[in-house]
Amino acid sequence: MGEVANLISKYGFPIVAAVGMGYMIYFIYKWVTTEIKPVIGQANTTLIALIDRIRMLDNDLIRLNQKVETVLQLRGKVLEHERILADKQINQLVEDVPIGPKRKATDKEIKDASGDD
Repeated sequence: MGEVANLISKYGFPIVAAVGMGYMIYFIYKWVTTEIKPVIGQANTTLIALIDRIRMLDNDLIRLNQKVETVLQLRGKVLEHERILADKQINQLVEDVPIGPKRKATDKEIKDASGDD
């Protein structure tokens, strides 16, 4: 501490403080360029790779969603077609059953039987 006091008495406090601050700035600049800058560069590279992977996953999700929508749409058409076929079969079976307790006459059959046109 005696050396600092000698420097202050010889050059003055503002000059010694300015030199000390200059050394501090040089030390921080050196530390940032040697220690921090390479780490930030690696983190930046990793970040870019992760962003690319997220974009690929997003594109895959969009394609998968389109495929699922297409399958559901086609499955809906198949189900509708199966329902129509089942309705036709049921109607055909109903017409084969004679009118009685198990089957009521349809409006068309009633109209045809009455002879009214």
